[in-house]
Amino acid sequence: MDLPALADFNLVARHGGFGRAARAAGRPKATLSRRVAELESNLALRLFERGSRTLKLTQEGRALYERTGALLTELDETAAAIASGGDRPRGSLRISAPLLFSQTAMGKLAAGFALRYPEVRLEVTTEDRSVDMVEEGYDLVIRVNPDPDENLVGRIFLRDRLVVVASPSLKRPRDNLAVPAVMRGAGDRKTTWEVTVPTGRSRIAVDPVLRLSSLVMVRDAVRSGVGAARLPVSLVSHDLAAGTLVHWGDIDGPEIALWTLYPSRRLLSARVSAFLEFMKEAFPMGTPDELAAFIGR
Repeated sequence: MDLPALADFNLVARHGGFGRAARAAGRPKATLSRRVAELESNLALRLFERGSRTLKLTQEGRALYERTGALLTELDETAAAIASGGDRPRGSLRISAPLLFSQTAMGKLAAGFALRYPEVRLEVTTEDRSVDMVEEGYDLVIRVNPDPDENLVGRIFLRDRLVVVASPSLKRPRDNLAVPAVMRGAGDRKTTWEVTVPTGRSRIAVDPVLRLSSLVMVRDAVRSGVGAARLPVSLVSHDLAAGTLVHWGDIDGPEIALWTLYPSRRLLSARVSAFLEFMKEAFPMGTPDELAAFIGR
């Protein structure tokens, strides 16, 4: 198989079009189009469905892309390692991370990693949705309590838990009266929170008075006294210590686990290994207190 043509096919598939691939690689669009057409002719397969304004992979094209993309990456990384005389981290590293972790910690983590490994070009995007790592060209993703995926492997690097907090000015109501609550997003329709307190378990009836899309926004609103909220303890640890927020109880339920994930069929590159070790150094025990301390620096 013509490896340069296969590499050009992967480039176009990854960027979703000949024009975008040409701009990203700094190469003529006509050259990429010709090379992909030659590959299709040699394989006797149509790899792309070409519309007037769209370009989509065919079923055969998608299968070829998924099976060869990682192999080509490994070839490039092997050649780069040999050329550099070792396995020094270098090249591009694309990471997808969830919103809250990105807002509170990822900026400092990314800067520290870039200073330590100047030959790595790190790119971090923020999104809470599940991403297709192969199709979207990510080397590593960070996710909260991800669903099992046989195509991915990884490990937990941080653990957290949810607590109910409120401003000291907001008194917890008695006689099962509802407390004003700040909720994250429109999807949270709970009317009671099950909490654990030193004396056992109890329920807090809630009346949503405010819905916000970010947990940082929720915390800031709770500080003002508008209502109580469920928040990760790492996000409010400093407020609880300072007395600007008070603890009403721990939310019953599974822990919050943050995972680093990467494709199981891909050999770990030096730059991914370096980032995993960097995260382990930043959070050696993986506790909420470590994250809170990191955020507060």
